[in-house]
Amino acid sequence: MTATTTTTGPEPSASPDLSKPVGDPPLLEVRNLTVTYGGTVPAVRGVGLRVEAGQKLGIAGESGCGKSTLALALLRLLPTTAKLTGDILLDGEDVLTMKWGRLRAVRWAGASIVFQGAMHSLNAVHRVGDQIAEPILLHNAKATPAAARRRAGELLEQVGLPVARAQAYPHELSGGQRQRVMIAMALACDPRLIIADEPTTALDVMIQAQILRLIEQLVADQDVGLIMISHDLAVLADTCDRLSVMYAGRVVEEGPARQVYAEARHPYGRALSAAFPRIGDPASRRAPRGLPGDPPDPAALPGGCTFHPRCPVALDSCATEDQELREAGGERRAACVLVDAPAADDSRSTS
Repeated sequence: MTATTTTTGPEPSASPDLSKPVGDPPLLEVRNLTVTYGGTVPAVRGVGLRVEAGQKLGIAGESGCGKSTLALALLRLLPTTAKLTGDILLDGEDVLTMKWGRLRAVRWAGASIVFQGAMHSLNAVHRVGDQIAEPILLHNAKATPAAARRRAGELLEQVGLPVARAQAYPHELSGGQRQRVMIAMALACDPRLIIADEPTTALDVMIQAQILRLIEQLVADQDVGLIMISHDLAVLADTCDRLSVMYAGRVVEEGPARQVYAEARHPYGRALSAAFPRIGDPASRRAPRGLPGDPPDPAALPGGCTFHPRCPVALDSCATEDQELREAGGERRAACVLVDAPAADDSRSTS
């Protein structure tokens, strides 16, 4: 892993400078983070985030927008072909400059991650109880195997599974049960931050709702910070306090989750919101609408605003002028030249 700290100011389209926090330092502060693969392919470009203890931050976007790369970058879990620059401050300590021993101590104990796809993340030949106990034994020198197994049973009960399931192998559990095991493992060392990367992928609607409620309850009970990643704005709006929308490796809109979902100011945020039905809302009787086209190839990004080839309200200048995040009202920011235009202009993106 190559990790360096940038010494220059943010790019024109980077997130706002977060170098002067007000009050106590946040649990997590990301400043102008970039991730480049192979020296030439930018997957994350100038991202800034801030998470307080007890706060739930959602990160949304289509596949390929950089969400999972960002999640893995926060704990330096990316392959060695990735180069990271910027600052990732966890409790004020920069993850990118940590030595290996310190980084190993921080993973699971300071921050943990619920990986996308539990069946691929769990070891198929080990019982799930042993897999939950493993990080406890690694991070607590005083823990005995018997104590770690007892703690694993307690964690399984905490996430709604009977202690007896500790003896099961991953293939003996349903998808929802495996996801609960992953959450139990993420809680094993009492981290202050949990990163959940698509925690409800491939689960049916009822199990998805149970997992989301479980995560919300655990965050509230333990006062931990949560970063939840999904392509589903509706889920994030219902679960999270704040929401960041990513496109082509950058945050293009951020603000209170329900406001961003209900009245996004960036055309991409509005398109994501319009792609999901709003059940029970009599004011919304139109069918969900898809967004034509695909996210750009990171190795061949278009000039100007990277969204302009798909944008229904793009101006001529959008093809040549990039946009940085700017105030968009209601504690929101959006990287669009039209955020200063009258709200009536928003309707053009949904017609």
